[in-house]
Amino acid sequence: MQTQTDWEAAYRRGETPWEKGTAHPALLDFVRQTGPLAGEILVPGCGFGHDVRALSASPNHAVGIDLALFAIEKARTFPKVGNEEYLRADFLSLGADAGRTFDVIFEHTCFCAIDPGLRGKYVETVVRLLKPGGKLIAIFFLNPDHDGVGPPHGVTRGELEKLFGAQFALEREWIPASTFPGREERELMRVLRKKTA
Repeated sequence: MQTQTDWEAAYRRGETPWEKGTAHPALLDFVRQTGPLAGEILVPGCGFGHDVRALSASPNHAVGIDLALFAIEKARTFPKVGNEEYLRADFLSLGADAGRTFDVIFEHTCFCAIDPGLRGKYVETVVRLLKPGGKLIAIFFLNPDHDGVGPPHGVTRGELEKLFGAQFALEREWIPASTFPGREERELMRVLRKKTA
């Protein structure tokens, strides 16, 4: 397994190529099409919280978590959009204790950032934290187009099926028409519903 990235140090050095200053364009398109998502929403690896704020609306509660305290503190400096909060936490260590589960988990930067050897644990965490019938809405990086040393780490459709197929029903998938420059045709957006039985 590779040495874990020191995300706190990367933020403090300003080495944050994933920080685009806005929510992912595909997420903004999705919210425009579907309207605000209801219930409890979790955004792992939230960084400065742009995706959290895009998902935040008064009827729901959006929680952004990140390993880097620097990122969480920066996220808290932005004006509130709705009912959002930011917590420093390790997504892979979160439990469903105290009844805290979620209706939606939005994935954009966490899955591609962790070591691929931890992807099974990632799926277990998503299953643990989602309510029955809850949804994982995800933007997966198929092809990061770099020298092969991640993060970000790419993933294939086949691997996604192997990882998520047993526990989730695929409701929809598409190549986002809107994305950040340089990521065109390199991402896959999916809506996965946690199976109830």
